[in-house]
Amino acid sequence: MADSNKQKSGAKQILNSSSQRVTAQRTLLLELLRQSDEHLDADELYQQARKRNFRISLSTVYRNLQLFKKLGLVEEHHFAEEHHHYEVKPEAEHQHLLCLNCGKIVEFACPLSQKFREDIGKQYDFHITGVDVRMTGLCSTCCKKKI
Repeated sequence: MADSNKQKSGAKQILNSSSQRVTAQRTLLLELLRQSDEHLDADELYQQARKRNFRISLSTVYRNLQLFKKLGLVEEHHFAEEHHHYEVKPEAEHQHLLCLNCGKIVEFACPLSQKFREDIGKQYDFHITGVDVRMTGLCSTCCKKKI
């Protein structure tokens, strides 16, 4: 219970600091994104939100995801052409492994990406604000199924 209150408070602080109205729907959506161990698409977020607030609409989810993205609160990833996945902006930069068979997404830290960013930035006199590395292949479960 204390963890839940702490998360609600954190979501409200994030919204307040961005000068946005703190609504029950925004707070709920941010909480769900922060609690998720997965990268959710809008429909998955909507389904989870409906379990807690049956009045929330899919258009509300889409509008708020765009607001959160604009405010820099969430990152949008395009793991598949037809889907956008969202996660709360992480404190530490990380990269992704994507299974081409089952869609499993694994996050990993890549210390070389920081060096790569610095080296390329210097070489081309460019201020790089982010690095997005996505490696594709098959997870161990899908590899075993193929054998």
